Amino acid sequence: MKLMMSGASPFVRKVLVVLHETQQLDDVEIVTVTTAPGATPADLAAANPIGKIPALVRNEGATLYDSRVITRFLDDRAKSGLYPVTSPWETLTLEATGDAIMEAAVAMVYERRLRDEALQSDTWVENQWEKVSRALNALDSRWMGHLYGPLDIGHIAVGCALGYLDFRHEDRNWRKGHDALAAWAAKFAERDSMQATVP
Repeated sequence: MKLMMSGASPFVRKVLVVLHETQQLDDVEIVTVTTAPGATPADLAAANPIGKIPALVRNEGATLYDSRVITRFLDDRAKSGLYPVTSPWETLTLEATGDAIMEAAVAMVYERRLRDEALQSDTWVENQWEKVSRALNALDSRWMGHLYGPLDIGHIAVGCALGYLDFRHEDRNWRKGHDALAAWAAKFAERDSMQATVP
């Protein structure tokens, strides 16, 4: 299999962490591609018509995308239990929360880096950060019991989301007012899989 990826993407990191955690890294060839809105390489477009990364090109069967599909496939392939079979709703909601933080944080980067300066909207950027802030508040106040439980895909999604905030939005200081979440993140970042995938 081939994983089409870019090292800065938090969604790619999520897949890489799963590969590490499930001992499948040696089964996948890593193919780095450079992509941006309006500039999709032909090989990526052939693999994923949406033109986004990550994309997992399999030896047999359709190419898989996006990260949630790929991580579920890898979990099933390894029978690792990152997606609970019974009552998965909390895990799936936590994964969705981590992914939503990533989506808003990436959108903020795109607005500043790829949009003409005269067209950039500070209000729109702050609206994206408000989504992040609400999610952080919810994680800190409602999800710590789950986060301190057995490893699942929700932990990985949140860990990668918080790592991306450190990577691209350090000036926002997401830890302020989120002491419990910050303590969990510091511990989670020590995992070998997280250390191996720091952007």
